[in-house]
Amino acid sequence: MTPFTLPPDYPRIKRVKSFQELITTPFANGINAFCWERTLPGNFGEVVQQLGVSEGITTLDEALLLGLPLSSAGRAAVNQLLEDHRLLQDHHLEPVLNCIQDYPRDENPGPVPTDVFSFHADSATGEADTYLCTYHGLASEGLRNDEAQRRVDIPETRAELLKRFGGNDDDAFREYLKENCYDLHYASVPSARPFFFGVGNLWRIATDYPGCPVPPCIHRAPATLPCASPRLLLIS
Repeated sequence: MTPFTLPPDYPRIKRVKSFQELITTPFANGINAFCWERTLPGNFGEVVQQLGVSEGITTLDEALLLGLPLSSAGRAAVNQLLEDHRLLQDHHLEPVLNCIQDYPRDENPGPVPTDVFSFHADSATGEADTYLCTYHGLASEGLRNDEAQRRVDIPETRAELLKRFGGNDDDAFREYLKENCYDLHYASVPSARPFFFGVGNLWRIATDYPGCPVPPCIHRAPATLPCASPRLLLIS
């Protein structure tokens, strides 16, 4: 695997050295992402090849993974996938393993695209975090909070949304933005320096929920191309 280096000048990300540290360290002092950097054993490309995913998103379970005809390196990769899945389940989380050839896109995005290819923050009604790890394929991309602007705060975009809403810029309009998730999507400033989450690293990132002590971590899924290898992803 290619060595991965976190942005050295971005204080909102903190490295951790174990799963226990990843899951127990509180978000505080502006830090909104924890990264457990790892170099994983096994051949994840072989797993993807044997899965034979050619379109959409395929959810993987233990029976499917253990039934694949794999070499010892492929089997080591499967063991790692199942171990990470178990670790999160044991902490009362709901992890999902996916093999992704492509994601659905907005059929009519309008002034604010809301699919996973747009920089966005995850949201929840109560305290919650997002965990994710890319084992194969392109990794997620992050955007520094100080280099992001909510799309609904861009005057031209907000004016177009108001026109579609057909009302005033009041509480009802703000509820409309929330219901459609428009308020969770961001544009990057011209000088932005996005960063990649890297392959093999297990991340825990802050979400947008009432009372969250830090700003949410802004991120997006990598672009999927027809000729690209599928992405192997754990998310919770």
